[in-house]
Amino acid sequence: MRNFVDGAVEWKSTSAMMFSASVVLCMVVMLLTGETYIPISVLIFLLVVSGGGVFLQMFALTDRFMKKMRYTARMIMFVISLGVLVAVTAWLFSLLRVDSDINWLIISGIFLVVFVGGTIAFEIYYRAMGKKYDGLLGQYRKQQER
Repeated sequence: MRNFVDGAVEWKSTSAMMFSASVVLCMVVMLLTGETYIPISVLIFLLVVSGGGVFLQMFALTDRFMKKMRYTARMIMFVISLGVLVAVTAWLFSLLRVDSDINWLIISGIFLVVFVGGTIAFEIYYRAMGKKYDGLLGQYRKQQER
């Protein structure tokens, strides 16, 4: 029960941060395009995708649900499920015209560019942090040998 509560609290706080960041980004984009307000359907879309995306991230990329799975398989599962979530939610909230293939291609392209960019940024960050901690571990071991 404790793990469930911890997971729920983590999901709630991470979803709130994701939603807030999404609204700020949406606000900037809409201001740059000349819009003066954000439609409620867009806010609900951002809320659903933020909460659902964080859940999918916790499901696919942590050991909470699946203990032994390769990172590559986890990433593939995550990107496909998140892409489906974004597409279905965008369709449900009429953010994309279903009859326009170009809209689907544009949103898919933006989704993939953002996903690949975010993945590369996290990989660079984790590698840099790994090198930092390897250096600190090396210093610690040298001190212990003395």
